[in-house]
Amino acid sequence: MTSTDALPVAGAAPAELRHKTSREQPVLGPWLRAQALNASRHAAALRDFIPGEFGDGPESPSEGHIASVNAIIRELRKRLLGRTRELDRLVRTATEHPNAENLRRVVKNKHVTLAQVREIERIWDFYLELFGQRQSRFGAWLLGCDRIAQDCYQVAYTGIGVAKSIPAPAPFNYMRTGFGPATFRRAVRLPQLSRQLNPFPLIQLPYHRLVNPWTLGAILHEVSHNLHSDLGLSRAVPLAIGRALVRAGLGIDVAKIWMRWNRETFADLSAVLLGGPAVVASLMDVVGIDPKVVSHYNEDGVHPIPYLRVPLSAEVLRRIGFEQEAERYLRAWRALYPRPSGDLPERLLTSAPKAMATVVETVCFRPFKELGDKSLSQVFRFAQKEQRITEETARRLAQGNDPGIVPERFLIGAARFAIDNRLAPAARIRENFYRDLEKR
Repeated sequence: MTSTDALPVAGAAPAELRHKTSREQPVLGPWLRAQALNASRHAAALRDFIPGEFGDGPESPSEGHIASVNAIIRELRKRLLGRTRELDRLVRTATEHPNAENLRRVVKNKHVTLAQVREIERIWDFYLELFGQRQSRFGAWLLGCDRIAQDCYQVAYTGIGVAKSIPAPAPFNYMRTGFGPATFRRAVRLPQLSRQLNPFPLIQLPYHRLVNPWTLGAILHEVSHNLHSDLGLSRAVPLAIGRALVRAGLGIDVAKIWMRWNRETFADLSAVLLGGPAVVASLMDVVGIDPKVVSHYNEDGVHPIPYLRVPLSAEVLRRIGFEQEAERYLRAWRALYPRPSGDLPERLLTSAPKAMATVVETVCFRPFKELGDKSLSQVFRFAQKEQRITEETARRLAQGNDPGIVPERFLIGAARFAIDNRLAPAARIRENFYRDLEKR
């Protein structure tokens, strides 16, 4: 792409401007010409990203990620160039005939043109920051998170009972300061992209999570949001939850609440199926806060009440063969929060045990057409065997040994097991965690 330095400069000054001082220099004509010149140079400067400009190591954004972003920028720039040509035409007309109407047309067109420039700049700046993180000392950490996310996608698309087109590009992780992780799903309109469609899943991870990789069960939760969408479950899951709760006699009001919570509930349960018991501990890291917040009910909230999220995850843990582990998590949770202390509706509290059992059965153990008539627990299999693999991996991580061919997502549970059992200092566990992911 031609850079702004290579753009042609304005032609020689008109005769009326030669050898004049600022006292004699006209204002309106030069100002009008400058608006067209500025706009055309601005449009040309909004160039494509170039493969390799963010490094050429495995941590760098892939050609697919860069091409997807460039496609958005090119389409917007194409419209912008049309607008700058129109501005240039209006400027020439207003320069020759500087009447009120012609001048009004110039400034109105300029206003719209600059809005389009800012729109593209915002997108360009957003990805410049995200891609630029891969050149920092955090690049290897983010690469490790990418590989965990890809592992989740691989097990999903190879585990379902029907062939589906593989979505691309893969999820892309980036770092943000702040408390909570987040995700932006593929093909949703994002304010950060001026309402353009997001070309690939973005997973936002707080710095403090990256520093402490045993807390990265959040990746499995956020990836599950994207699988919920990419696998085509966005409508099937809430409908199945609502029908099951009504059939269970819990009433339409309770059913509507759990349907509203369906995305976050799916992500919590799917994460446990992907990562096992350690994911429940990671969830407690997030929701184990002030008791009033834990029990607070928001009529418009999309997250289940924190008070119920750990018991809900413990229920799926129990159902996949971790009865003792589930009971220990429940005992710890009840010790922290012996009773709800917020504004939890009574109907929701009294129906919760039956509702949670019904939701877990529906989401995790009933087949979905979208999964090739398999259940989620058949696609994501995590049982005691996988936990023993995770524990062996924990010991290898602690000792600095090669973990072997263990799936990337199991490394989160391994780091958690190692830190909880004091198998090695925290810094060594973190170092070995990222080092193994980087070498893959």
